[in-house]
Amino acid sequence: MHQQSLEGIPMHNIARTLTVALGERDHHTRQHSERVVGLALELGRHIELSACELDLLALGAQFHDLGKIGIPDQILRKPAPFEEDEWACMKQHATIGERIILAIADDRSPEVARIVRHHHERFDGAGYPDGLSGTSIPLLARIVSLTDSYDAMAVSRPYQRARQHMAVMDILNSEAGSKHDPDLVHAFCSVIEKSGQRARDA
Repeated sequence: MHQQSLEGIPMHNIARTLTVALGERDHHTRQHSERVVGLALELGRHIELSACELDLLALGAQFHDLGKIGIPDQILRKPAPFEEDEWACMKQHATIGERIILAIADDRSPEVARIVRHHHERFDGAGYPDGLSGTSIPLLARIVSLTDSYDAMAVSRPYQRARQHMAVMDILNSEAGSKHDPDLVHAFCSVIEKSGQRARDA
């Protein structure tokens, strides 16, 4: 049987298909990714990214957890904190996602794959998978990292209750310069107050 190539299919169409596939595997992750897209674009517009950069940012945010498709159910769906070996497995989602994106025949794939690979790097160099630090981390990956962190704390998960908005912001501000780019944290403080995705205070 002839296997049809993905070449020539618009990346946004493939993005929708892969998002549905991820949602079938883990509905929470799909919803989370959609919220991160919204927050990332709000921050991206605030810092005046170009239309091309915003397009890449949206794709990177949509795909940032795509690699979780390759994580075993007993880890992906575990309703409790991970053991050390489970955490090591979960961390592989960044490079799994990168490989999936690079398999898409699109000129933007390498840039989107970089966002996916590096969205868990830390500004102080203590992140993964490559231990990049500061502005060595791609800007769009730094944006996804920050907005990913906000949503992860602001929305309930099986093992964690949602935090109030001010509690989340206190944590993000305390992580400025260590986990997150301090300039982006400062910009995000303005953006989130006007966002429809701002968490409640009570």
